[in-house]
Amino acid sequence: MSNYSTKIDEKWQKKWEETNLYKFDKNNEGEKLYVLEMFSYPSGAKLHAGHWFNYGPVDSWARFKRMRGYNVFQPMGFDAFGLPAENYAIKTGIHPKDSTLKNIDTMEKQLKAMGAMFNWDNEVVTCMPDYYKWTQWLFLKLYEKGLAYRKKAPVNWCPSCNTVLANEQVVDGCCERCNSEVIKKDLTQWFFKITDYADELLEKLDDLDWPAKTKAMQKHWIGKSKGAEVTFEVCDSDVTFDVFTTRVDTLFGVTYVVLAPESPLAEELTKSEFKEAVEEYKLQSQKQSEIERQSITREKTGVFTGSYAINPVNGKKVPIWIADYVIYSYGTGAVMAVPAHDDRDFAFATKYELPIIRVIEGGENLPYTEYGKLVNSEDFNGLSGKEAKEAIVAKLEKEKLGKWKVNFRLRDWLVSRQRYWGAPIPVVYCEHCGIVPVPEDQLPVELPYDVEFAPDGKSPLAKSEAFMNTTCPKCGGHATREADTLDTFVCSSWYYLRYPDNKNSEKAFDKALINEMLPVDKYVGGPEHACMHLLYARFMTKALRDMGYLNFDEPFLSLRHQGLILGPDGLKMSKSKGNTISPDDYISEYGADVFRMYLMFGFDYTEGGAWSDDGIKSISKFVDRVERVLASCNDEIKNSSNSKTEMSASEKELNFVRHHSIKAVTEDMEKFQFNTCIARIMEFTNALSKYLNESNKNSTFLKEVVVDFIKLLAPFAPHFSEEEWNAIGMNYSVFNEGWPKFDAAALVKDEVEIAVQLNGKIKTRIMIPSNLSQEEIQNAALNDENVKTAIADKTVVKVIVIKGRLVNVVVK
Repeated sequence: MSNYSTKIDEKWQKKWEETNLYKFDKNNEGEKLYVLEMFSYPSGAKLHAGHWFNYGPVDSWARFKRMRGYNVFQPMGFDAFGLPAENYAIKTGIHPKDSTLKNIDTMEKQLKAMGAMFNWDNEVVTCMPDYYKWTQWLFLKLYEKGLAYRKKAPVNWCPSCNTVLANEQVVDGCCERCNSEVIKKDLTQWFFKITDYADELLEKLDDLDWPAKTKAMQKHWIGKSKGAEVTFEVCDSDVTFDVFTTRVDTLFGVTYVVLAPESPLAEELTKSEFKEAVEEYKLQSQKQSEIERQSITREKTGVFTGSYAINPVNGKKVPIWIADYVIYSYGTGAVMAVPAHDDRDFAFATKYELPIIRVIEGGENLPYTEYGKLVNSEDFNGLSGKEAKEAIVAKLEKEKLGKWKVNFRLRDWLVSRQRYWGAPIPVVYCEHCGIVPVPEDQLPVELPYDVEFAPDGKSPLAKSEAFMNTTCPKCGGHATREADTLDTFVCSSWYYLRYPDNKNSEKAFDKALINEMLPVDKYVGGPEHACMHLLYARFMTKALRDMGYLNFDEPFLSLRHQGLILGPDGLKMSKSKGNTISPDDYISEYGADVFRMYLMFGFDYTEGGAWSDDGIKSISKFVDRVERVLASCNDEIKNSSNSKTEMSASEKELNFVRHHSIKAVTEDMEKFQFNTCIARIMEFTNALSKYLNESNKNSTFLKEVVVDFIKLLAPFAPHFSEEEWNAIGMNYSVFNEGWPKFDAAALVKDEVEIAVQLNGKIKTRIMIPSNLSQEEIQNAALNDENVKTAIADKTVVKVIVIKGRLVNVVVK
């Protein structure tokens, strides 16, 4: 029966806390290593297996790096604002602050029971005034620099949550939180001008040690396109509008243009006899999400405005249509349609019987999308590709009807939320002074507790007269506060900067300290944040750099994503499916180290997989076996006085496994290949067990091996390893020890086993000295009795020697 239990966990957690073993001091020896896991959101009452899969293995990696001499900073905190707590409050009547702080208290206890090296002195909780005061300060700094602004815009509206959603929070046309269908709504909102950094956000990606898929997702989301902006004039009007195109060479093939339903021009250019149809169409389009509207498979619909535009390259009139596949906030909100050379335009033109004019030769069928020589293009016939584009843009520039343009898919970050549980936006509205930022010395603008937050489509804070009514900081007259709160992603866009200086009451962070501590060296969290949190944090870092607060460009130098732990049924865990895994139950039965080791051994870290009770039972048995083997080793060390210096064959074999394990675990830990690390430790355990069965053991050598074994095991089973380290009489703590180094000489065996094949099929295996020449290996194989018998009546045609592996004898 194993002695390892939660009592061992509690014993060493208490010891670590009493001795401040993991307390970070930037002046300690060793190169700084800032290790950060994405902090958790306390929407549920407890941590789940997914949290553990993020935090446990990363803590093991951090412990490994500590033992390799790094001065590790590994903080923890809580992303505590947001919709889930408010929705829970609406459902239960429990105030969001009360439920959130209660959940944080529970999760803190769970995280401490994990036995991680978290620097709790540096904890941050984003819903506390001492944190969101500085979130508000950041808003003011962005406002000062023109990076925060307010405008009326069509936004994604969740009718269930009664709030605006950023584009990134709309998944397949539905709210990512509640899965309700998202509609469009015109509201005046606050935005951050992330588009000012579009180029740099794109270009700097290549310098980062990030997963290729994540970088590709951000590149796609930023969506840089090089093309031309072309001006169309409206017939019988002074109105003009621009379109952006990457295929200006097809301009002669434009037979109609399309405006987004939300475009102000849609109403302005619609003739009276078409107004009823256009208004009805606009209403219908508001019910569709942007994802749906742009779907490739969805049938294209539209309505004619009655107006015409002039094609700027040939002067021909083309009808102006409205269609919902054009999005007002993308590009200019207008597109030129070239049905002969675009699938979408071809389908639309065919449906509504609009002209189709080929302007690029080649291809039997329409539409033809390849580059080729221009036809039906007046003076440009025969030109193609870049040459055609440059000639057409030169003509447009001369006539002031076009120019080269770089466009981005990325749009500004919408940060207003019509909800209660978030950081109040620090501005007031004065009848005389307009928009007035709250002075820094009046921060934080505290979130009032006593507010009616039941959803009715308006910001809950607007119902609180005590909060809303205030004094204008400029003129001293009556003013009204902003009723919206900030998107919770604003809080998480800078938390990594607050951790090292979390108790600073004078400023968000000390510039000198943060520039010494940052960037984050290793960041780990879920891949679902590729186009939200990770993009926003990069923007915030670059904006603060340009304001003079930071001297680095990127927040996270190296990024890793953990996979998803599924339920035992292979499905994503959820309460409704009844397949959730509670870590607490397993830790009570098996201890924190067994739970950690199962997660690290049972799954590829970047892929995850389905939970298995059989798997954790196997790891528990393995830990029991390690305990028995180490106990036997300790007895042997204490009771034996044999300390001869010359190694026996069995000692050489164990020494080989020892150094092979050190080398392999070191290399695989650096690559986050935790499952193979534990596999190597299992092999090492087997080798130790085998050696214990030898009759003549060397106690001095054995202790050296056991010391290395426990050091290798320590990051994966920290409590258990401290107990075993103590059992062999070593100084506290194993995590103050250096990581073992492998001896390359020990990896060269005196003898190696090689296979001998006969015409490609293995006939036998033989042991030979490892330093034999090619000719000597061949002779050893041919002189083996089994081989000689097999080839007695045959002719040897050829002998192929692969040193250290095999000999293939070809006979006929």
